[in-house]
Order: sequence, then C-alpha cells, then structure tokens
Amino acid sequence: MAARIIQPNALPLKRVAVDGITVDIIENALANARTEMDAVLFRTAMSPGIREQGDAFPIIADCNGKMLVGQFGSFIAGLLQAYDGTVEDGDVFLTNDPYLCNGAVSHLPDWLVLLPIFKDGRLINYAAMFGHMSDVGGKVPGSLPTDARTIWEEGVRIPPVKLYRRGELNSDMLDVILHNVRMPRWNRSDLNAIVAGCRSAGRRCVELSERFGDDVFFSAQQMMLDRTYRAMKEVIQRVVPETRQVFEDYICDDGAGRGPYTLRCALWREGEKAIFDFAGTDPQAPSSVNFYLNEEMFKIFFGALTISLFDPAILLNDGFYDLVEVRIPEGSILKPKFPAPLSCRTHLLGRIFDIMGGLLGQGAPQAMNAAGFSDSPHFMYSGYDAAGEWFQLFQIGFGGIPGRPAGDGPDGHSLWPGFTNVPNEFVEAYFPLRIETYETLCDSGGAGLHRGGNGLRVAYRLLADGEISIHDDRWLTHPWGVNGGEPGQRSRKELVRGDGSRQVLPSKCDSIRVVAGDLLLFDTWGAGGWGDPLQRDPAKVLADVAKGLVSAEGARRYGVVVRDGQADPAATEALRASMAKARGPVALFDRGGSLDELKARCFEDTGLPAPATPEWA
Repeated sequence: MAARIIQPNALPLKRVAVDGITVDIIENALANARTEMDAVLFRTAMSPGIREQGDAFPIIADCNGKMLVGQFGSFIAGLLQAYDGTVEDGDVFLTNDPYLCNGAVSHLPDWLVLLPIFKDGRLINYAAMFGHMSDVGGKVPGSLPTDARTIWEEGVRIPPVKLYRRGELNSDMLDVILHNVRMPRWNRSDLNAIVAGCRSAGRRCVELSERFGDDVFFSAQQMMLDRTYRAMKEVIQRVVPETRQVFEDYICDDGAGRGPYTLRCALWREGEKAIFDFAGTDPQAPSSVNFYLNEEMFKIFFGALTISLFDPAILLNDGFYDLVEVRIPEGSILKPKFPAPLSCRTHLLGRIFDIMGGLLGQGAPQAMNAAGFSDSPHFMYSGYDAAGEWFQLFQIGFGGIPGRPAGDGPDGHSLWPGFTNVPNEFVEAYFPLRIETYETLCDSGGAGLHRGGNGLRVAYRLLADGEISIHDDRWLTHPWGVNGGEPGQRSRKELVRGDGSRQVLPSKCDSIRVVAGDLLLFDTWGAGGWGDPLQRDPAKVLADVAKGLVSAEGARRYGVVVRDGQADPAATEALRASMAKARGPVALFDRGGSLDELKARCFEDTGLPAPATPEWA
C-alpha cells in the first residue's frame, strides 16, 4: 500500500537569508542535542548492550526527513514510505521490520523510534533513534539464530505503527509485543529510554526555533545540508576517478557450512556523481547472514569514510545524497527477497567498510587504510542462575583498527566509534561468569611500516549451566594489508571443558551447551598493516616488544632481530636485506593467500573444516 502522509504544515517554512555565525550556532546546538539524546538513553536504559555498550544510534533531521546530525543516516524516508496514515503532533512511531521500511533498520533486534517535532502546529524537525534489544523473541535467546531459514524464526515483527497517537500510549499493542520477548522488562525500559532521548531532542529543536524564528531555524538547516553538498562535490571530484574500479571481499561462511560469499562492487564517476554498482555480488544465502542494505545507509557510510579520510572538517549529514548513486541487485546477499532471514547481518554490514576502503584506495593508495576489525562479533550466554532466575548476556567484541597513513592502528577497539566496552566488573556483578583474561593478542596485528592493531582475547569462565551463541567472521579469510603491509591474524573461538578437553568452535554457532566451570577463549581478529614492514623504525618495533604488542619472534616479520631485549643492528640489517631480496616488490593488497589456498590449508590453520562453495539454482 502506498504511503499517504498528510503534510501538516498549512503555512510552509520559507528559505530566508541567514548569516554564517547563526548557522554555526544552530549547527553546534543540534550536535549537542544529539549528544544529549545519547546521555538520556544511557542513563535510563536497562540492557547492558545499550546502557553500557552504546548500541544505539540517534539522529535529528529536518522537516523533510534529511539527517542534520547523527551517525547511521536518515531512517525516516523508509519508515514513512511504509506507513499509511497521518503524522500529527504527539505521535511516536515504532518499527523493527527491515522489509517494511526499505532497510531503514536491518534486523529485528533494532527497534526504531521516530518522533515528529511540532511547534505551534507546524512540523519543524524529526528525531529518531534505534537501539539493539537484547531479545525480540524467536527460536534462540538473543534472537540471532544462525540456522534461521526465514525471518519468521527471528522474533516478533513490528510494522510501522504509532506507539503514541497524539501523545497517548498504545499500551495494549505494546503489551502484545513485549509478551513475545524473553526480557520484557529490559525491552520496555530500553524503548522508554529511546523515546525519552527523542523527546529531549524535540525540546531542544523547539527552543532553537523559538530563539531564532521558524524560518531562520529552517533556513540554517538547509544551509548546513547545502554546505555538505558543496564540500562532498569537491571531494568526489578529487578522489573518485571516471575510470571504473572494482574490488571484492568476502564473509567467510553462512553458519551452515557454506562459504565464502563474495561482495563485489565497482566504483566510477559520471560527471559530479559517484556510482557504486554491486553487480557480481553473490545471491542471497539460505541462512541469516543476509544484509538488507538500505541505499541511504550506504551513502552515509561512504560519506563518513570519505570525510574521515580526505576532509574531516566536513559536517556529516544527508546533504550530499544526490551526488551518490547506489545499485544493488535484487535477490543478492545485500538485497535479499522476503522472507529471507536477516538476523546475523552484522558481518556483511561491517565488510561494507572494507569494500569502500579497497575501492577508494585504488585511486589514492597512499591515503588508504588496510582492512580492519570490520564486524561486531556477538557473544551470548543464557540460562538460569543459582537462584533460579533467568539471565541473558549479549556482548559485542572489539578488535584491531587498521594500519593507516597517519600511523599504527589502535589495539582492541570497536568498529563503531560510539561503542564503549562493558566494564568487566559490571559483567561479573550481574551475570554468572568470571572474566579471567582480557588482553591484546600479541602479534595479531599485521606487520607494516604502520602496524595493524591487535585483536583481543577474552577468557570467560562460565559459572552456571546454560547455552552460548557466537557470531563472528574472518576465521578463514584475513583482514588484508596494503602497500606492502601484511594481513592481520584471524579470529578463533575455543571452549575448554571442565575436564580439560578442548573444542574449537565455529565462528557462527548457536545453542552450545555449557556447564559450570567451562572456559571460553574468545579471540577476535587483528587488522592489516600499512606500508613496508622492513621500513619500520627498529626502535618502534622494540617498543612494541617491550609493551607486549609484538613478540621477539614476531619482530622478525619487520626484519628486526631482538636479543636480550635489544635490537641487534648488524643482524637486523642482514635479515632485512635477505627478506627484501626474497620478497621482491611490495603488493598493493596482501590477503594472506587466495581463497583456494586458504581453503586448502583451512583445517591445518584453524582446526575447522573448509566451508563448501555456495551453490544456487
């Protein structure tokens, strides 16, 4: 059914002249309001994933739904296009179904709230935020079933509906939704927190409109969008060539024994417009690793990466979208057909950043990053504690940030800049487990002139019987190095039973039975290195050895010989000369081997069988 949105503004907002200082004041005030949304959320939510880790994404948009400040891009157009009704003062919208909002959210655990902001009967802005709920029902705790074959298995589906209608809560509808989740108290609290965050933005927008006047406030917002358009136009002209460039990367498997799956993208410029074409990307998977990629979301990813690399002074907003065209084949793993499952889309979502980096880097190799920790691996643990109470932990792992032109990649960081680590003390206080190790994995970052960041090892001692689930990737393929840098180390998960027996776990698995005393070793992957490791200053290598980031043996990857805690100059010079002669010219990309080579030695390298090549009818 086509959307039937009634324009609420009988008197349209008008463009008027606004001086630059006023625009800057309004821009910074909106940025502060977005930060306040986070602050309200984190102080009132209950689930650790939102309250402690920050797995929620707010935006403030203009009255046309274009994001002014935020991170994930505008969710608004997709939601409103799917809603058949009116937008009125006091309304609050809710949805979580990717298929009914054109991928504005990409799996069912993300609950999206949209609040239209009115002043004196006129729609002046929108505030929106989605947060990852710890559980939305479905066949497994955490609602991320690896073996799902349809979205019906993944939890409760919420079409675009009014959670509040003219300020009145639809409590019966909410009760029905919460009846279908395992942690209703958490969900209710987190949802209320998201609504409260959006309402805080609403108050700030009304205050700004009252201070400056409706038309000045509206016009300043349009000038913010226009300014980003002009800046991105220049950047695209500078960094996107007219010559077609192609890059591909992979997710290692689908959790059902098949893989890798190929993401292929071509990039070129036609006049002022950057074209991204995903033709050649593999068809959709039968399992839940599919990612329903919203074109607007991809545009904001492109903008965020481009701005951070080439012009960090540009304000990230939706103003440049007309300069980018995204083509995604229907029925591909990035645009699956309903009712394909979507819950474990995290791996493809993250890999999009590696794809963009590889594409943009071919035109400017010295400005590109290596591949990094492009994922948000999940660890879930559930069961009944000693008091007979149900517990359910959802936690996101961190890893290595890629080597960059500016220097080494940080160790043990999140893919998403806004995410924070859940303190170990918090986890141990609220869940029946003990974290016995939390450390960077020595040598897991790729060697390079600028070292790739190391991954992490977290050792969880499980103190109650229950089940665990793990969702991760990069266990077969490597995060690649660039400009002569080496690839990073892959991920690995191992369960050490109480009797001392050891079991290497697949990177994607559900419903693994555990008993009190079992130990899970959760190793995340490092990042690729940047530049020729033989050019790295031996003093920097020695400093890394002293910090435990690189081992004495690992220093030899840089051609540095360490003896008695010191670099041996003569031995280092000889080793570097020998390595350079044997290696030859440095490569632009180092993937650690071809797919065929990686699969041939898969069991030897990983302890797991190689996945079967996907087949499609």
